[in-house]
Amino acid sequence: MDRGCEHFDMRKIPTLFQRDPDDRKRVLPVANPECAWVLAGEGVATRKYDGTCVLLDEDGVWWARREVRPGRATPPGYRAVMTDPTTGKTVGWEPIAQSSYAACHAEAVSRSADWRPGTYELIGPKINGNPERTGGHELIAHADAERFETPRDLDGLREWILAHPQFEGIVWHHPDGRRAKLKYRDFG
Repeated sequence: MDRGCEHFDMRKIPTLFQRDPDDRKRVLPVANPECAWVLAGEGVATRKYDGTCVLLDEDGVWWARREVRPGRATPPGYRAVMTDPTTGKTVGWEPIAQSSYAACHAEAVSRSADWRPGTYELIGPKINGNPERTGGHELIAHADAERFETPRDLDGLREWILAHPQFEGIVWHHPDGRRAKLKYRDFG
């Protein structure tokens, strides 16, 4: 089962703790009610890679995750999934060939012939400043992301995540499909 952006039904992953309304880049020591299951000890923690999400669908077609700001036109072939009620941004998929990451993706895909349907994180020198420090462009299957045992409280998580600056963050996966995330930068 794929644990990343779920096919065409990809949803934005909620943050484990509520955002500070005065500084949306930070979290408060208050659980997001949608994600309280993590603090209750449910779900599996995996590494959140710092790249961009791509999808190989069941028909063998590659797609790139794309956010469209309010008032902007959607690209040709775009498949909208959801609109964030807070920001008004629409999240969806566009054909990879027209994505700004098309050449990076082609390099990553050329490294193997064994791709299975699912979502992947595209990482590399031309993706987000290469925080993963790879020599070339690569695809990491979300289903194969590293798993961790992590604390389940704000203070413990803050300490754990700040001790792992090489990770963008953590994504928890509940057996019923729910997900929650916490990023390194949530703690400033």
